[in-house]
Order: sequence, then C-alpha cells, then structure tokens
Amino acid sequence: MPLDLKANEMKRVDELIGKRRKVVRGERLFQSGDKFNSLFAIRTGFFKTHTSTEDAREQVTGFQMAGEIIGLDGIVSDRHTCDAVALEDAEVCVMPFDRIEELSREITSLQRHIHKIMSREIVRENGVMLLLGSMNTEERLAAFLFNLAKRLQARGFSPSELVLRMTREEIGSYLGMQIETVSRTFKKMSVDGILEVNGRHVRIVNIDALTKMMEQKK
Repeated sequence: MPLDLKANEMKRVDELIGKRRKVVRGERLFQSGDKFNSLFAIRTGFFKTHTSTEDAREQVTGFQMAGEIIGLDGIVSDRHTCDAVALEDAEVCVMPFDRIEELSREITSLQRHIHKIMSREIVRENGVMLLLGSMNTEERLAAFLFNLAKRLQARGFSPSELVLRMTREEIGSYLGMQIETVSRTFKKMSVDGILEVNGRHVRIVNIDALTKMMEQKK
C-alpha cells in the first residue's frame, strides 16, 4: 500500500482486508471462468498463473511471490482468465474490489498506487513478449533469473541465492522452451561459471556475465 497515507486513511485501507486465506501447495486460489470479486495480496508463498491451450496444454503466464498482487486479470471482464496455483503453502489477504474502487475515489494516493500496480503488470507482460520474440534460449533464461533475483532483493532476500519454487517444465512453459532445453541451458551456464546449480537451488556466481547476456539485445 502507498506510504504517504494519513493515519485515518491507513485505518480505512486496513479495513480493505476482508480476511486472510491459506492456500496449500497445489491448490487453486482461483481458476479461469471464476467470477472476479477480489484482488489478493500475497503474504507468504509463491504462485504461478497459467492458461490452457486449445490442445489442453498448460501455458504458464507468470510467477508471483510474497508482496505482490494477484488477480488483476479479472478486472476487464469480471471473470478470471487464468488459473492461479500455489507452488508452496501460501497465505493471501483478500481485498474486495468494490471496496478498493470506493476508497480509490476518495483517497487519490491509493488510486495512483493501484494504477502503478496495473502498469507494472503491463510492463512485465511486454517484457515477456520481448523474451519470446527476440532472445535466444540463454538470453531468455538469464533475463528470467535476473528479474527473479531483483524481485527477491526488493523483498529483503539475497539477490544471488535463489530457491526456484517452479519446475524446469514450468520455466520452459513460461519462456517458450522445451524442458530439455531449459536443463541444457542451466548446465551450460553452470559450466561457463555464471551459475552454480544444485537441483532447485541456484547461486548466481557472475552477475556481470548474466547482465551482459541480456544487454546483447539492447
């Protein structure tokens, strides 16, 4: 929430939180077609969002972590357009959207903050399109890991020590890569001294090399 709220405004914003909801690993927070009622602030845990292709394959559209908002996809049509699945046991704060709209009309800083959140999601989606459209496999994985590290760092975690909550297959779905290609690319980046990889534990050894891989397309 915005940091420049007055005490009375903060109290009203606190009232947005209808309840906290626990979501166990593998459970859906919402699914495509569900009626949109609320946004969800992730308190703990990690989620993935995905849609289904015409041939019933899963297409991962994003990964969300503690401190981020999930559920924005439902605003446009009053129905969710994707599934949100917990990748580990999680807890979210439920924020009824009608109350958010009501308060946003009265508290301009809250309205600006909601607009920034929506804008950030648009920028992130555009970034994914750039990944899929112009980068090779190594550049895609480098950009994915760099983005993940920066998001974790913003939440007080190590920017170099990563525990991947998602599988190689889910990473491949998100980046438009086959699982074999994801595994092969991890191995090559490890051989090149950019990463140390032990299962889902990844340590970024050479952040400069990782950054340089992405800058090649700028």
